[in-house]
Amino acid sequence: MHFYQVIIGSEILNRRRSDKHFDFLSAELLRRGEKLHASIIIEDDKKLITDVFALIKNDPESVMFSFGGIGSTPDDLTRQIAAEIFTHKPLVMNEEAKRLILSQFGEAAYPHRIHMAELPEGASLLKNPVNKVPGFSLQNRFFFVPGFPQMAHPMVLQALDSLLPDAKPLYRQTFTALTSENDLIDMMQKLPDTIELSSLPTFCGSRRIAVISLAGKDPKEVDSWVERFVQYMRERHIEWMEGDRHDEPDLCHPDD
Repeated sequence: MHFYQVIIGSEILNRRRSDKHFDFLSAELLRRGEKLHASIIIEDDKKLITDVFALIKNDPESVMFSFGGIGSTPDDLTRQIAAEIFTHKPLVMNEEAKRLILSQFGEAAYPHRIHMAELPEGASLLKNPVNKVPGFSLQNRFFFVPGFPQMAHPMVLQALDSLLPDAKPLYRQTFTALTSENDLIDMMQKLPDTIELSSLPTFCGSRRIAVISLAGKDPKEVDSWVERFVQYMRERHIEWMEGDRHDEPDLCHPDD
């Protein structure tokens, strides 16, 4: 699955508010052996939101978490745009969402709050632990939650538990090669698609080094490819150390 995060809110881009969603979602995905494919922060702009949703819909592997814009004020555009892009039909009154909103607000749900029960056709509800006004999902792939972290994050956890009920973190091994990553590219190219590669080149003092991380769902396969990397370095007399050692004083300044 390709996980997309869309954070809708001009108040983040103009720095009136700080984003709380990227760290949360990226960490929760990593705990389940997944990662973000893309994270996008956009204005409350109808054309921009429409274009971003259409882009994500066109990826057949996409799973989207959209934060913000599902309230009842004029700048809350997400519900309408989600209906246009993902169902090609107008919003409809969701009776269960209506019941929840009325149970929370009573007559104060009118004339404005009740519009938050107008959702795309076929929407499934996500429970809101704060004020009962639900988020929603479409096709169990596209998830729409409020901008408030206290409401949004429990909804995201509901969705992830449904999508990835038995997920586990990737098994990861990391080592630091005391050489330029350019000297390791031939070995990197041999890695199969089942192994996730991360190569972080840096200068450590005056020395070029590369922190290499291999990860996968099968620990034996990861360990096997680490051993192949180690053998490759030994044959070329490349020094290496276990772990991420890029900021160690003795390594960065070997002549001190």
